[in-house]
Amino acid sequence: MTAIATDDVRERQARLEQVVEDLLAEAKRQGASAAEATAGAGAGLETRVRLGAVETLEDTRSNGLGITVYMGNHKGSASTSDLGPAAVRDTVAAACAIASHTQEDPCAGLAALQRMATQLPELDLFHPWELQIEAAIDLALECEEAARAADARIVNSEGAAVTSHTGVHVYGNSHGFIGSYPSSRHGLSCAVVGREDASMQRDYWWSSARCAGDLKSAATVGRRAGERTIARLGARRISTREAPVLFDARIAAGLMRHLVHAISGSSLYRRESFLLDHLGQKIFPDFVRIREEPLLPRGLGSAPFDDDGVATAPKDLVADGVLHSYLLDTYSARRLGMETTGNAGGVHNLRIELGALDRDALLRELGTGLLVTELMGYGINPVTGDYSRGTAGFWVEGGEIRFPVEGVTIAGNLKRMFQGLLAVVNDCDFPGSTRTGSWLIDRMTIAGE
Repeated sequence: MTAIATDDVRERQARLEQVVEDLLAEAKRQGASAAEATAGAGAGLETRVRLGAVETLEDTRSNGLGITVYMGNHKGSASTSDLGPAAVRDTVAAACAIASHTQEDPCAGLAALQRMATQLPELDLFHPWELQIEAAIDLALECEEAARAADARIVNSEGAAVTSHTGVHVYGNSHGFIGSYPSSRHGLSCAVVGREDASMQRDYWWSSARCAGDLKSAATVGRRAGERTIARLGARRISTREAPVLFDARIAAGLMRHLVHAISGSSLYRRESFLLDHLGQKIFPDFVRIREEPLLPRGLGSAPFDDDGVATAPKDLVADGVLHSYLLDTYSARRLGMETTGNAGGVHNLRIELGALDRDALLRELGTGLLVTELMGYGINPVTGDYSRGTAGFWVEGGEIRFPVEGVTIAGNLKRMFQGLLAVVNDCDFPGSTRTGSWLIDRMTIAGE
């Protein structure tokens, strides 16, 4: 495999840092009043098998750089995959030409010098996986075989995959800031199809981590995919009603992402958010605390600085149910008359405080309602918060799962759903940068037969 090895990463970082310095110097030479640049290099391997045979094998390498120049308040950007001196000159020239034609924007420009990350903490993000192609194929085959062996009703496979990627990221600007760090990300995934009489279903599972040693085993991932598929066989529709809805942890992470979108700067200054002007207001019940943890060691969303070079730091987005912080980059903060929150490029490692109850205990508390394990379509209005999604899952009665459900739609309003959150389950068992347990919402409309 052509991963960036530990011995090579310092050399690549130094090379890319020099390229960024060259970009910034060239931008100044060509008349830019300010500039910022990024450079990156990556290497990856992906192996996919299906029905016991290798279907895809990709070994990749990539390079790239980008430059944004400011001519006063005029902005221009350009990028290239060529790291040579001629490409540096040409890319800067292209960015400057674009800036000369763009409309003046008083909010354009670099983040303030005092907000630059002065110290870069070691976040343990780089763990190259010395994985040979034959070993990757064997892992993928083991994963798929475990899924297919989970039950005789597994009749087909969409395949199993092993992925590994390493890279180096560098950002610099004309304040004199240059920061860089290497990172890695590895994964296992599998999806299979089951059949029972006329019912056919598919489901999947996966594992992802910075370090290959933190991945779930291939057999565990495959077996989980098979078990989830079998559990959905025999799904039926239910009649239209209002009932409590329990969003599986993996699905609840999507509700967290809707919150992120609603409190992100671009949504706010465009006035396209159902949480516009809600800073300092209660949007969840008292027990809810949602926190960003950008400096989490080995975190899949960890970063020592954001895309503006601003130092990242942990913070509560929601505490005691109250919205305490928006998610702003430098530009959106200026548009709103506020300060950047260090979120250029997005949120880093979102966490919600988990409750004391496990899944079984909360099902008993739920009594009768719908457990949602899959959503289809995108029926969300970001301005009003109106929410309508096709759904599959399980019907719960007497605190126990009775049968799988499909072909229904759930509807509500995100603002009302947040306020109607009754509990967050202590059952987070999936990988990702957004970590949550299952969410129990007090009531939603379920449209069925």
